[in-house]
Amino acid sequence: MIDDPSITHLLGRIGAVEDRIRQLVTVRRDADPQPDDPFRGLYLSDEMVDRLLGGVPSIADWPDASARLTACEQSADMAEAAGRTLRLRRLAETFSLSEIDIDLLVIALAADLDPRFERFFGYLNDDVGRRRPSVAVALELCGVPLTSAANRSRLVDGPLVTGGLLIVEDLDRPLPSRSIRVPDRVVGHLLGDDSSDRALDGVLREPTAVAWGDERSVVRALSAGIGLVYLREPSTGSGEAVAVRALRAHGLDALHLDLARIGSGAEAIVLARLAAREARLRRCGLIAASVTADAAPALLEAMDAAPQPTILIGASSWDPAWTPELPAIEEVPPSTAEERAALWGVALGGSAAGVDVAGATAQFRLRPEQVQRAAGTARTQAALSISGDITADHLAAGARAENGSALDRLARQVKPGVGWNDLVLPGPTIGALREIGLRARHREQVLGDWGMRPGGGRGHGVVALFAGDSGTGKTMSAEVVAGELGLDLYVVDLSTVVDKYIGETEKNLERIFTAAAGTNAVLLFDEADAVFGKRSEVKDAHDRYANVESAFLLQRMETFDGLAILATNLRSNIDEAFTRRLDVIVDFPMPDAEHRAALWNRCLGSRVRRADDIDLEFLGRSFELAGGAIRSAAVTAAYLAAAEDGTVSMNHLVVAVQREYRKLGRLVIESEFGAFWPEVAAG
Repeated sequence: MIDDPSITHLLGRIGAVEDRIRQLVTVRRDADPQPDDPFRGLYLSDEMVDRLLGGVPSIADWPDASARLTACEQSADMAEAAGRTLRLRRLAETFSLSEIDIDLLVIALAADLDPRFERFFGYLNDDVGRRRPSVAVALELCGVPLTSAANRSRLVDGPLVTGGLLIVEDLDRPLPSRSIRVPDRVVGHLLGDDSSDRALDGVLREPTAVAWGDERSVVRALSAGIGLVYLREPSTGSGEAVAVRALRAHGLDALHLDLARIGSGAEAIVLARLAAREARLRRCGLIAASVTADAAPALLEAMDAAPQPTILIGASSWDPAWTPELPAIEEVPPSTAEERAALWGVALGGSAAGVDVAGATAQFRLRPEQVQRAAGTARTQAALSISGDITADHLAAGARAENGSALDRLARQVKPGVGWNDLVLPGPTIGALREIGLRARHREQVLGDWGMRPGGGRGHGVVALFAGDSGTGKTMSAEVVAGELGLDLYVVDLSTVVDKYIGETEKNLERIFTAAAGTNAVLLFDEADAVFGKRSEVKDAHDRYANVESAFLLQRMETFDGLAILATNLRSNIDEAFTRRLDVIVDFPMPDAEHRAALWNRCLGSRVRRADDIDLEFLGRSFELAGGAIRSAAVTAAYLAAAEDGTVSMNHLVVAVQREYRKLGRLVIESEFGAFWPEVAAG
């Protein structure tokens, strides 16, 4: 005994189909010249051909409602009156199916619920190998003629086909002999299964509600019967959070389709239609995120889940060419630093009681749902530690886990491995470096909440210029700044940016800036004067396009939301217009004797054994080298020591300096090496 009235109703409808099949079989047998032929359906006899030539298409005269069908629908009415849900009726309502559509659907799925129907249809198709109902058989069982254009169209572009409830196969055959079937997902739904289609694994999910955003305007649109809404979200806002809250306030659950994962082309359109069907089957609102400026109208049209609402989310302005129907358009505001700090606190609960969560996460620009995921990642990372307590490093790791991979394809990632103690720089330079961190941590409060950079679409980015000779510590300082902020460092390879073809350099830079804006990282442009150089007087086409490139960069720097460092050996080569847009300028002077001695000590490190004769003051006083050259010489000395007894001596160091001089093209002068000259001369 089946207790589910929904399945009882479905089986009752199939029973009515069986009644019609019995009548049709009787009609076929009466007119069959060879009813006992065991090879019937595998060939055509002369008698069969004569019957076909003399026959006239006839339509079975089915009663309006058989006794079984009448009893089935009366039971269904009683079940609905008692508050029970009948999935077949709900499906018909959602997809606007007529009574004939329902009959066609039930006929097509009969063999999925009762294997006997496979043989029935093989007999009726006059082909034992075709065990699905043909279009001709299905329409005959419905009592409608093949000559009816309206009824033929039901199986071409009717709601059954466009809604994905019915598949017409064997498209190379004439329409009457094509087979029809119901997708497994639809059969499963009618039997009570609400699992999503496996083809949508990885692209469709049930979103998690986040306590952020004002959904009231979207709720008003849905209440007014508007079925298509477009939410334009900023980099720290969440259209998804607003959409979920609005749908739930409207009494609907939500399904989230990630357009960035379904790709493009015909396969993407198929997945979009499956997602729309899923939303209809489960009576959920469909949220489609990552709508881009180059969105395909066919793809967006395929996501129409009417009568369920469809909410599209993207960062670009709406293009009227995307859909025939203009949606309700809503601008989602950015989240504030205070709101994100509150979201971190709620997501972490009491597990980060000993951490200044607001201070540790202020530099990360995340969407509200990203904050929730990052907090979960932080808890996971903390579970791997001995104490299990969440620290600021765990929070930073959770935030970095939300970075996409787009920037990895455009720049070289550097994991910061040095800190402030590794820098040997003058006080003003250290102070300027710390100011970068200060600006990065408080930019959302100052530029966003307080609006200290209003108008003109200006971004919330921080841009610094590192100017100094080669080897003075610019790259290491960028690594230290990134490490202090808990961010990764990405070094842009200018060889992949600069292109000889007009306009290509700008496109490459735009890709980098776009990827960086969505990544919590520090972007380092080494040898920045190659692309941020001065504009010149226009004398030919090359000058004109070079100036266009600079003008593009000036505009792009204004709207940049990330953290960027421009490093150059020649500050004078940087255009003054760029300088005005810089937040911090850090000068890296050549080290003096005291700093050079400290650099020698730092570069030799604590793991290498040192001989007693090493004179750091002499090394710093005598050899005017930048920090990079000192590090290179220290490494050379270590190799020389490794080839002997493993102890670095003064002789190893002066020989290493001599070799560094040769690399730099400098003269090796006896007076600079003093008492160690014989060792150098011998080498």
